[in-house]
Amino acid sequence: MRVSMGLFGLQQWFGGDFAPVLELAVVAERCGVHQLSLTDHVAMGEHVERYPYGRFPVPLDYPWYEPLVTLAAIAGATSRIRLSAGVLIAPLRPAVLLAKQLATLDVLSRGRVDIGLGTGWQREEFDASGVDFTERYAILDDQLEACRRLWSEAPVIWQGRTLALDRIHQWPRPVQPRLPIWLGLAPTPRNCQRIAEFGDGWIPISGQPEKIAAGLADIRAAFAARDREFAGFDCRAVLAPALGADGRVDEAATFARLPALAAAGVTIVEVLPIRFCRSPDELPAFLERAVAAAARSRSTY
Repeated sequence: MRVSMGLFGLQQWFGGDFAPVLELAVVAERCGVHQLSLTDHVAMGEHVERYPYGRFPVPLDYPWYEPLVTLAAIAGATSRIRLSAGVLIAPLRPAVLLAKQLATLDVLSRGRVDIGLGTGWQREEFDASGVDFTERYAILDDQLEACRRLWSEAPVIWQGRTLALDRIHQWPRPVQPRLPIWLGLAPTPRNCQRIAEFGDGWIPISGQPEKIAAGLADIRAAFAARDREFAGFDCRAVLAPALGADGRVDEAATFARLPALAAAGVTIVEVLPIRFCRSPDELPAFLERAVAAAARSRSTY
């Protein structure tokens, strides 16, 4: 099992300044962290009570830094660590622009992109972006098909449900022969089909091992139905902190959750340092312990 470091909230250590977080990316690379991940919102409407996964965790004035811009800056400061999002709300970007941005990022990073894509949850964010919320899955399907085609052929002649490409050429192409796309979607039957058709990894919403194992079983069945090889498929899940009787994070108890996640099929565990460390001074030692603990947990899926 490898470690991904979530960048969520780290600007709080610097009085709200996000620029020093680039230096933390260098620290993470030095400590053996495999990947960095950043959460996306383009804009926020006020109806956060409609958040479908419980209480929305931050106020409306929380700064959501644009992931691809941020990852490009990180790419210039690092040399090995992989670059991801958890997740980029893909339908808010035009398909050909998304393909160009991801290909450019892969070139600049020399092939280090593992992009996480999803559809978002807030209608107001789509309305503000001029995108039909009810069409978000159809848009995502067309984006995924368009990206794969633009990254591998020219001219592209293709007609989707929401998009048509008529003899379109796009360069540069990604450095990686197949740029990994990880989908952050609930494991419904239709989404499992999407993942089996387009995905190289899955980002589950739930961090519970039993739900992850069940979702991966359904995804694996969808792979088999398409006669696609499942070996090498990745699953990234957030490691939820375990709290002690005093209400503080119990790091040992938290790391004790790793073997169950590995047994469920998780190959990359995402840690959010803002939940575990009080300052950037504590980050290197924490990351080294997390990397070591993850390495001791072996996936048996």
